[in-house]
Amino acid sequence: MTIRNGLIYCSLLLLVACNNETAADKKPDQVSTVAADKQPLPSAAAFKGEVNGKKTDLYFLKNKNGMQAAITNYGGRLVSLLVPDKNGALVDVVIGFDSLAGYQHSTEPYFGATIGRYGNRIAKGKFTLDGKQYTLALNNGANTLHGGKQGFQYQVFDAKPVGDSALELSYLSKDMEEGYPGNLQVKVTYTLTSNNELQLDYTATTDKRTPVNLTNHAFFNLNGGGTINNHLLHINADNYTPVDSTLIPTGKNIPVDNTPFDFRKPTTIGARVDADDAQLKNGKGYDHNFVLNQRHSGWNKAAEITGDQSGIRMEVWTTEPGLQFYGGNFMQSMNKMKGGVKDDFRTAFALETQHFPDSPNQSSFPGTILDPGKTYQSKSVYRFTAVK
Repeated sequence: MTIRNGLIYCSLLLLVACNNETAADKKPDQVSTVAADKQPLPSAAAFKGEVNGKKTDLYFLKNKNGMQAAITNYGGRLVSLLVPDKNGALVDVVIGFDSLAGYQHSTEPYFGATIGRYGNRIAKGKFTLDGKQYTLALNNGANTLHGGKQGFQYQVFDAKPVGDSALELSYLSKDMEEGYPGNLQVKVTYTLTSNNELQLDYTATTDKRTPVNLTNHAFFNLNGGGTINNHLLHINADNYTPVDSTLIPTGKNIPVDNTPFDFRKPTTIGARVDADDAQLKNGKGYDHNFVLNQRHSGWNKAAEITGDQSGIRMEVWTTEPGLQFYGGNFMQSMNKMKGGVKDDFRTAFALETQHFPDSPNQSSFPGTILDPGKTYQSKSVYRFTAVK
């Protein structure tokens, strides 16, 4: 080998080594935010396809402040959300894929999805309604999770754009789909407001009594990438619902006082996540429902969280009584996401507004049964600001 060729070879090795470095290899304080100019919105062409005989596509929303969102009707999913950081640069705060195929083949089916017919878990896949026992598909050990094996995350919604800033998605969940009674007509409207809010409005009607608990399972990282453990989190809850080893609530509301679940004062996610606590062991970290303080009838601030590097602050407001905080404990670097990064352990979180898990089997929890002639209504807002 000549000296010249040897230098070229060494240079190539150095280049490959640098390119192989991932966010997981870096220390948390070395992971920088991912600006929008380096990670633009995905291409609509990558989402055009057909699933179960229905066409899929990608839809774009924007507001007058430059905030942008990308939503696919496959699973009613939030794919991207570009938000200004403390320096005015746009950061994609939603973890997801840049193609339809990515969502179809993911080992994690819930990225950004609209969740239904029942968000969260139902114990042993059974509930009794009006004297009749219904059996659901089991897809989470001995339990049913997020609607079952073919929940809304796998369905194609009918899409109707409403100007530049809103998108209506509708879906008919047929009688006994995944074991649930009644033809349930669902509509979810995504709106970007002039106040830099992502607003989600849910409605549903049925022709038979049925449990309904709709939510969205966006995976957020307010830095655009890297660990979430240094995000500063506040949850407006004096109590939470402890779970058994299969993550089914025990039926009790337990005070957060003197526990790792006390986020009433802003605390970093990672401050107590590895504490010697039975509940944290059950969830492999945080994967619990918080009982929100109801200070105002029907509309309350549920949480506030700030990215430690981006300065992006997200407030969560909702009409729902509960909030599931999931800290990315089951992420295993098995999926290649937007920008070529992996879904590494605890690099995303979810704050799912909801009624409580297993409510159809827990008489002490707020009810989730929708009657014919009534309309299910739920509203949640994710409001973004930036702090220096």
